[in-house]
Amino acid sequence: MSLFKELGLSQAITNALTDLGYEQPTTIQEKAIPQILSSQDDVKAFAQTGTGKTAAFSLPILEQIDSKSKNTQAIILSPTRELAIQIGKNIQEFSKNLSNINVITVYGGASIEDQIRGLKKGAHIVVGTPGRTVDLIKRKQLKLENIKWVVLDEADEMLNMGFKEDLDQVLKVTPQDKQTLLFSATFPREVDAIAKNYMHNPVEIDAGKRNVGADKVSHEYYLVSERNRYPSLKRLADVNPNIYGIVFCRTRRETKDIAAKLIDDGYNADALHGDLSQAQRDIVMEKFRAKHLQLLIATDVAARGLDVTDLTHVINYKLPDQTENYTHRSGRTGRAGKEGISIALISNKEKGKLRPIERKIGKTFIQKQVPNGKEICEKQLFKLIEKVKDVEVNDEQINPYLEGIYAQLKDIDHDELIKRFVSIEFNQFLSYYEGAEDLNGDDSRERRRSSDENFTRFYINLGKMDRLNPAKLMGLINEHLNKNDVEIGQIEILKSFSFFEIDKAYADKVVDAFRNAEFDGRAVIVEVTTKPKQRRNRSKRRFGSGERRGGNGFSGHRKSSGGYGNKKGGKFSNSKPSSRRSRR
Repeated sequence: MSLFKELGLSQAITNALTDLGYEQPTTIQEKAIPQILSSQDDVKAFAQTGTGKTAAFSLPILEQIDSKSKNTQAIILSPTRELAIQIGKNIQEFSKNLSNINVITVYGGASIEDQIRGLKKGAHIVVGTPGRTVDLIKRKQLKLENIKWVVLDEADEMLNMGFKEDLDQVLKVTPQDKQTLLFSATFPREVDAIAKNYMHNPVEIDAGKRNVGADKVSHEYYLVSERNRYPSLKRLADVNPNIYGIVFCRTRRETKDIAAKLIDDGYNADALHGDLSQAQRDIVMEKFRAKHLQLLIATDVAARGLDVTDLTHVINYKLPDQTENYTHRSGRTGRAGKEGISIALISNKEKGKLRPIERKIGKTFIQKQVPNGKEICEKQLFKLIEKVKDVEVNDEQINPYLEGIYAQLKDIDHDELIKRFVSIEFNQFLSYYEGAEDLNGDDSRERRRSSDENFTRFYINLGKMDRLNPAKLMGLINEHLNKNDVEIGQIEILKSFSFFEIDKAYADKVVDAFRNAEFDGRAVIVEVTTKPKQRRNRSKRRFGSGERRGGNGFSGHRKSSGGYGNKKGGKFSNSKPSSRRSRR
């Protein structure tokens, strides 16, 4: 593998890299740096999270920046504040031996006046989140007419978070002759659409297989019932005393609930979700990065762009709605050549979700057994012994007390002393797991989800044919409700229609908000519906209504005119409501 200098970088930059501990370039750096240095062609690069993308695009830009000009020459967009700050910090470190290079990072949650003052002093490189960048452009404080490079970092995540319109606005005000560099961990159709609309014959660089999991990450699943999901999570934490990981939940409510339970049960855990202020979020992340927390409980959106290394585990308390999100979740561990484990807790009804994920990541999930009490106690016992072996003894401090200690323990022999010492901390695990039940398997009947009581289910007459996906649907809901903090539950995107769940407190507002609504010129219909009951007799489902009384080939409650179900009390008895009101 070549050294950084052989890639075409100057001595000033390579010296900075050496001081920072960079020894050899990663695959994406080895491919991208010479390409960006030697050509003005646009670049469309795939690289998994944690493979050194920041250096891959920023080093060749730094090499070519005109420090004598005060114009902004590069704009780098990233999905989250944390990632933007990290990129800005990295670029400042890379350029420490270069004179007069100014880097400004702009993002929401911080004083826009301070950022404007920084821009007025002159910024060769601006790193920003899409929302704040657009805001500064509209205020005419960020001028991009002299831009030479546009970087879209984590493009897939920006689109998943609903920043497409912001990206469009930024790209439209940049000059035609710029070089656009698009870096992404996965390439859904939306990312390809951005590339098609705003890039000219881009050179494609692949540093690994697209849309697959990291090589060093193993994927495991545990089959459990809904009621045993949380106890299973605790056992996985207990059987891995050195665990340092993220537990992903689907909703903010679930995130808060699981974090609160873990804290009450004595675990070093905290939550990261959309209801936290930026100051609260910073405190949580500071504790997690310092490893004062072992478990961070988070939603997908809240965890976007986190730059945390050395994670041992990612635990999917609930699988994500979108397959791509699993790739992002699991990519948080197994970075920089280290091994990691991605775990999924699933029930019987969720087993079908594993197959599309396996196809996406190119790997197979291995079923594991939730550990029993004996296994956990054994792990904890030897963790305690390991702590004793590694503890640093301060002779100067402890020697004055040894005579009294020896006198107190003189009647206890060596073996008994060890047993008693170990039992001080070990007994709590023995008592807690004594007679612990087997948590493996989901032998319960199909139950209504525990969240049903908190959510109202809706039908919408848009589906895959309308290019609807969960991210677009969430954006549509937030747009019409004019709120972005409403709890959204399960989402089902079908061919020509879809279902979604909303915090029941907003049920009436949802119906009102979508009156006269349109989507791509089409009238939108949103109505309250109910979850269909599971039929026990599969033969009835297979043969349909032709086997029922009368034998006319139609179900008793359907009409040949195309109606899809009779209304009862404002709700539909069938899972596919009609947009046409029946005459009474």
